[in-house]
Amino acid sequence: MQRLYRSRLPQDCFVTPEFAQRLAAVSLLADEPLCVFVDRGGRVERVSVGTPHHGRIPPLQLPRFGQGRLSGLRCIATQKLRLPPTEADLTAMALQSLDALVLLTVLPRGGIDRVYVSHLEVAEPPWVLLPPQSLDAVSQQDFTAFVANLERDRQGVLRQVATKEGDRVFLAGVVPQPLRETLSFGLTELRLLVESSGGTVLEVFWQKRDRPHPQTVLGEGKIQELAIAAQTQGANLVVFDRELSPAQIRNLEKLLGVRVSDRTEVILDIFAQRARSAAGKLQVELAQLEYRLPRLVGRGQELSRLGGGIGTRGPGETKLETDRRLIQRRITHLQHQVTTLQKQRARTRQQRIDREMPTVAIVGYTNAGKSTLLNALTKADVYAADQLFATLDPTTRRLTVLDNHQTFTVLLTDTVGFIHELPPSLVDAFRATLEEVGEADLLLHVVDAAHGSREQHIHSVRQILASLPTIPPIELLVFNKIDQVDDLKAVQTLHPEALYVSARDRLGLGSLQRTLVSTLWGRAPVPATRYTDSKLLS
Repeated sequence: MQRLYRSRLPQDCFVTPEFAQRLAAVSLLADEPLCVFVDRGGRVERVSVGTPHHGRIPPLQLPRFGQGRLSGLRCIATQKLRLPPTEADLTAMALQSLDALVLLTVLPRGGIDRVYVSHLEVAEPPWVLLPPQSLDAVSQQDFTAFVANLERDRQGVLRQVATKEGDRVFLAGVVPQPLRETLSFGLTELRLLVESSGGTVLEVFWQKRDRPHPQTVLGEGKIQELAIAAQTQGANLVVFDRELSPAQIRNLEKLLGVRVSDRTEVILDIFAQRARSAAGKLQVELAQLEYRLPRLVGRGQELSRLGGGIGTRGPGETKLETDRRLIQRRITHLQHQVTTLQKQRARTRQQRIDREMPTVAIVGYTNAGKSTLLNALTKADVYAADQLFATLDPTTRRLTVLDNHQTFTVLLTDTVGFIHELPPSLVDAFRATLEEVGEADLLLHVVDAAHGSREQHIHSVRQILASLPTIPPIELLVFNKIDQVDDLKAVQTLHPEALYVSARDRLGLGSLQRTLVSTLWGRAPVPATRYTDSKLLS
């Protein structure tokens, strides 16, 4: 078997009769099936004992892998049974993106009976199994032209997929019961997040499981399906619908052969794109570093420094530990800056209190129209767009309301949008921003009335609010975008105490302003949701 590595095949030949007979003799001698992986130059790269399924090469160890390309290796395997390759063997060929799988059926007394040749294509299923042939017929075929045709057809199909810039993404997740509601809310929102960050979603993969697999989230069969689809469709990123542990990311990248990310990292990427002010960039960088620090690949703190005792002496600080130390120092520096930012904003809030101006914090799910509402009420020019997390920095504007010949002044503060299961690193990094919510006199909870998951949005926002150290005692529920709602009466029946506006068309703004005045100055009782001890009471 060791001597097989010295063999050299012609570049334009699948397999020569001499090499096939030699491989068959070694297989009979070992009484085991063998797999030999040959590159396009005819060099033997690896010899494995077992079937093509058991002897497959991990994706990250293949010479050419990713971007939908073939790996540049072909597998020449032996077996005693006169049967075509099994589905497991063909799946292994697809997982490795092999140029071809050549299966030699070995006779009991030596020699080759028939040869099965299979190759990949961008279709479903992703492989083609040719009829059995003789060894002489296979050895006379032009392998170089065969591979060139495969690559040309493959790149032609994948080029149509890669028409847009950015990542080509597969979405993946576990969907428990109730299936339909969870699927529409979780993975649909993940698609919006990926598209907001500049990626193109090619396909969505989900598996119904009571609980995620502790090592790979999905089961083995679904992982194989995902890996094959990623290679055949040219995906270069797989995003999961939950936060992954460092071990899960390493396991998945090893099995899939492409980059793996999670929902938290996508949200952080969107925040990094949207941050405009120095304070916003500061808080985003802190959140990113806190997320990435435990995900640096390598051993732990035992390699950090040279020690002076038994078991502590070593080669010194590794590159990994140097990176960890630099990141930790940067995190400490950023946390100090965030604390300074908190003090600055606290002084600004105190000045507002001294002026006896009530403040109202506009909160709500991302893309609910909070910035548009602020612009409509105060004639401000805050950036507003139909996209997730368009606003990261709190913006305060003055609102003057004339009611019964009296003038009332209110300070409205636009805040960062919330999202379902907001990552803890973001909550910690944006504590200076979220304090604007806790110090307000009243919350204006804006809801996208036209969104199909508005009830889940309300629940998610209230969960995040209840987790804050302090929150205002009163919340006014405001349903925005009523001009886009088909059945507004159904929404009003569920929430009769709420206000209904369209910030874009300036509908219901007068009623909203009067309600703000009556609530803040106690001019009339207004139905509202009240918080007590950080718990929601209706």
